[in-house]
Amino acid sequence: MSLTANMPAPAHPAIWERAVGSRDARFDGIFFVGITTTRVYCRPVCPARVSCPAHRRFFDSAALAEGAGFRPCLRCRPELAPGRATVDAVPRLARVAALRIEAGALNGRGVAALAGDLGVSERHLRRALERELGVSALELAQTHRLLFAKRLLADTTLSVTRIAFASGFQSLRRFNAAFREQYGLSPSAVRRVVPARAAARTTLRARGRAEAELTPSEDLVRLTLAYRPPFAWKSLMVALSSDLLPGAETMDGGRYGRVVRIDGRTGVVFATDGYREGGGRAAHHQLNIDLSASLVPALMPLLARLRHLFDLDAEPAVIDGQLRQNGLARWVALRPGLRIPGAIDGFEVALRRLARPAILALGEPVATGFAGLTRVLPVAAEVADAGVGRLMALGVAPRAAAALTAIASAVSSGSIRLEPGSDAAETRRALMELDGVDDRLATALITQALHWPDAFADDDARLEQCAGAAGPADLQALAESWRPWRAYAAAHLRLG
Repeated sequence: MSLTANMPAPAHPAIWERAVGSRDARFDGIFFVGITTTRVYCRPVCPARVSCPAHRRFFDSAALAEGAGFRPCLRCRPELAPGRATVDAVPRLARVAALRIEAGALNGRGVAALAGDLGVSERHLRRALERELGVSALELAQTHRLLFAKRLLADTTLSVTRIAFASGFQSLRRFNAAFREQYGLSPSAVRRVVPARAAARTTLRARGRAEAELTPSEDLVRLTLAYRPPFAWKSLMVALSSDLLPGAETMDGGRYGRVVRIDGRTGVVFATDGYREGGGRAAHHQLNIDLSASLVPALMPLLARLRHLFDLDAEPAVIDGQLRQNGLARWVALRPGLRIPGAIDGFEVALRRLARPAILALGEPVATGFAGLTRVLPVAAEVADAGVGRLMALGVAPRAAAALTAIASAVSSGSIRLEPGSDAAETRRALMELDGVDDRLATALITQALHWPDAFADDDARLEQCAGAAGPADLQALAESWRPWRAYAAAHLRLG
């Protein structure tokens, strides 16, 4: 279950009241508090003076707060809050639609197009969103665009015009009008008002010699992605390095880098843990993301995918608590806040499992100016076109080549969608029907590509040994108490 599943409805805000008083970062992004005297809404970790309880209203989302006439706090900046875990949060259709809207699915497209992608009627989609989330699809999209733009205004030196289009607005005039209508300020005025730290508003080259050495050919834009503590960053780096794709990814100490192609834009992304860089200060519960300026037009979908890659919307207090109480206390104590690596693109999981590193020969060479980052990973259609023979010629084992080609064909045709929000059971069934796909591979794809936290393979001999189970049936019985976090339990057990 998700954290919110154990929390009372907004009409009974006792837990929210205590969270506001403690400024507990574990509740950051779970809810927002509106102050009726100022008409401002804040994160529960806002450093401003705590308001009188009688002047507070609680909201499940920023969209609901803005729909009620509140504007975002300029101090705690709600646009920087981590997202909410999706398990049991809302029914699947609304959840999937909300994820895609947050990633920019309605930027330049209508609700009808999104409904078509999801295989439902436009009317059904509208009703589902309004019933489950309390806002319309367009209101939700507008909230995400405005908060994203506000974030870029505060944290970068990008021009207002570039920010407008990067945030999904189709014209500068509409961007300015939406800002004035919602916040009573022009975008330029917001940039002047928001307290900006010099280090957060400059490019890497202006940050100092150590970071400037990262950028031999171009400046990088820095943004941050918040998470709920604790965060086992070192363990996540170990997991990513075990499947590293040389040429497309690099690992240097605690810094992860990779080449990205998204929406026709190519560039590089680097990620480091701000908590470690900030000397362990609570204010740095965030990842520092440095990315090529060429990727700015695709920032909304890119940042959404980075959140999936690093599992930033996990609720470690809930996950660790349940696993600790059900036989895994020793493992949780070793790695509190363990995250499960996701993927920028779900098909990458299949590439890592079946064809690393030979598959890079199919990737397109790219000049990034960064050592070790020289190739873009091939997409599913390119692998499907290459076929089994070409993969085997590159050194891929026959069974793996057959499985990878089958997965690539299914993904490129749209019969299987390897992305967060897809139905886990349905996707597993479809994968298991493909040539060469076994239960362990299907589980890995469901876990990482769909970002499904309850994915689990009952017949995994290594898990049986690590858990001290007598066999598959015993392991399955043990795992029942770990639900819906069995994927996290499996990750703990594999790490030992």
